[in-house]
Amino acid sequence: MENQKHFVIDFDSTFTRVEALDVLCEISLRGKDDAETSLQKIKDITDLGMEGKISFRESLEQRIEILRAHKSDLPELIARLSEQVSESFQRNKEFIKKYSDQIYILSNGFKDFIVPIVEHFGISEDRVFANEFVYDESGNIVGFDKDNMLSQNNGKPNKIKSLHLEGEVYVLGDGYTDYEIKKAGIAHKFYAFTENVRRQNVLENADHEAPNLDEVLYLNKMERALSYPKSRINVLLLENIHEHGVRKLQEEGYNVKVHPAGMDEDELCEAIKDVSIIGIRSKTNITKKVLDNANRLLAVGAFCIGTNQIDLVECQRKGVAVFNAPFSNTRSVVELAIAEIILLMRNIADKNVSMHNGVWDKSAKGSFEVRGKTLGIIGYGNIGAQLSVVAESIGIKVQFFDLEEKLALGNATQCKSMDELLETSDMISLHIDGRPENAGFMKEEHFSKMKDGVIFLNLARGPVVDIAALKKYVLSGKIRGVGVDVYPEEPKSNDEEFVSELRGLPNTILTPHIGGSTLEAQENIADFVPGKIMEYINTGSTNNSVNFPNIVLPTLKNAHRFIHIHKNEPGILAKINHILANHNLNIVGQYLKTNEEIGYVITDINKNYDEEVIKNLKNIKETIRFRVLY
Repeated sequence: MENQKHFVIDFDSTFTRVEALDVLCEISLRGKDDAETSLQKIKDITDLGMEGKISFRESLEQRIEILRAHKSDLPELIARLSEQVSESFQRNKEFIKKYSDQIYILSNGFKDFIVPIVEHFGISEDRVFANEFVYDESGNIVGFDKDNMLSQNNGKPNKIKSLHLEGEVYVLGDGYTDYEIKKAGIAHKFYAFTENVRRQNVLENADHEAPNLDEVLYLNKMERALSYPKSRINVLLLENIHEHGVRKLQEEGYNVKVHPAGMDEDELCEAIKDVSIIGIRSKTNITKKVLDNANRLLAVGAFCIGTNQIDLVECQRKGVAVFNAPFSNTRSVVELAIAEIILLMRNIADKNVSMHNGVWDKSAKGSFEVRGKTLGIIGYGNIGAQLSVVAESIGIKVQFFDLEEKLALGNATQCKSMDELLETSDMISLHIDGRPENAGFMKEEHFSKMKDGVIFLNLARGPVVDIAALKKYVLSGKIRGVGVDVYPEEPKSNDEEFVSELRGLPNTILTPHIGGSTLEAQENIADFVPGKIMEYINTGSTNNSVNFPNIVLPTLKNAHRFIHIHKNEPGILAKINHILANHNLNIVGQYLKTNEEIGYVITDINKNYDEEVIKNLKNIKETIRFRVLY
């Protein structure tokens, strides 16, 4: 922070989250019959004064008259205000203490309660300019010092003018009286502080909106608690992400925009230009073209299990971390699979249609119990394994096939070949991922090897099944029941028609990609994915990322963290450490992990470093992305 800069900061609704006289009113009128009415009057008068609709002197006189406060009320007021300091001021307490000799608290409030609050932040009484209460002999607050410059109209600009400050003056506040300093030509910039309250007429006159103190410090390239103001992180959430996830990201301080449907490539190329975090489900594709237009993208959140709709390699090459929810909706998918197996074994799909058409067909023909039948699970991952457990608990025999050797749960057995599973299973459920090589995984040759009268489910990925071949074997009767939740082509929103060759087939249950769409699952996903993304943004931790080397990092304490993402080529760590050594930097901790495409180096250093080191680290030829965390 340069010596020629002076920061003039308001107190009410800026340094603290509240208007102090409103709180004093709550205390002084507690238990009185007119307390609620008086408090509302105080708030209304405060707003009129802040918006410049009545003179400040008039506002102050009216509020003091309503208060009926006593000196003995002040200790409680001070205690309550101490707990209401704005979050960004609490976060940057060390900065305020360090540069307190260049900070002024300028308020139309009262020194009687302001000084005890700001002293804890290292701001001395002689740097606090505010009004002072007048008390009678009994300690009642009966007025204010009318000779005080700040009790008069235009008090703030006149007070700053009287200080004869040399250098640049920056004003941070939420009210019209703060803007008056800039209007008088005394301040170089006026920042409208909106962390606690947003007054439109104040914003219209501001040089810049400051959603928090971090924003002001960032713009002026000063030390701060956060390396990057969270309000500058733009988040785009598509496809009806659960409100819990939206709220969680908003509460973190991010600027969140919600779009209810998916977007096609061209739409997304335009929408993603200034986005730092994008959240999608299964309908939106993050392609190379989209990523080429993503100038500020740090992370992608897949609010689902699958990530085949995301170009993971291109994300790596651009330094974009991808996170999904591999476990959060597992139970929901398993329950749907069990339900459909039972319904299809009982031929409920057709019987339900018949009943709605007025046909009473009471018969046991083609209806079977699932107990004692054999379920073949193709793909024994998180969902396949849990399906195995739940199916066995209701008396189903379970066998599975997976390309890898897997630990069988319960009494399940692993088939030596896929053909073995196809030829011996009464029900088959597909649970493989959507990697490109799995496209068309289930072909006609596989359907032909299944037992006659088999039940087949695909709740995995749409492209992994040859739909034409599936239809052929349903119509032939070989497959007597089908449950499908995913499709090669799916509507981008609920307004589009669903088109598929599977429509109208007998004993066929078609669901609109809702395997994981239970309220419980969506809330779990909406908690898990934002949590991982925020952890990555705040600490650099890549735990559970699907495309970055996974590193779990300790909390950053008394250090700066350099995050260097680079092409995975030999010698990069040596280059990084050579630059750090040349700048005599003390390394507190260092972490390195690589995968096929990228290397991920995290270096914690002591707080004092030359800005030139940042430039040198960014200029390493293999660098993909570099950022600093404080």
